[in-house]
Amino acid sequence: QVQVVESGGGLVQPGGSLILSCTATAPGIIFSINTMGWYRQAPGKERELVANIDRGGSTNYANSVRDRFTISRDSAKNAAYLHVNNLKPEDTAVYYCNVKGTTGGIWLKDYWGQGTQVTVSS
Repeated sequence: QVQVVESGGGLVQPGGSLILSCTATAPGIIFSINTMGWYRQAPGKERELVANIDRGGSTNYANSVRDRFTISRDSAKNAAYLHVNNLKPEDTAVYYCNVKGTTGGIWLKDYWGQGTQVTVSS
């Protein structure tokens, strides 16, 4: 089975920064990752894409975080990172790591972590 684990959340003041980390593991199977990304879900809101990065390094960002957040990837470690900068109260949410990959098949499948809480408050 594939396991996705996030870390790095916490309580920060507006304008502060965090680095969120995500690692995917798949003991005993061949797991090929295509895309890693971050989603977030705020109270009372739908889960939304924050950023993702594919195997070639191409990135996508939500308009609300563009120029403030940066996603990066260490493919050798099956890891992805989200540098969140100039945080605003509206960034408060549970941040989830998403991994799109295959375990020997043709079609990509989504794998999710349990989330890490980011709270931005004075």
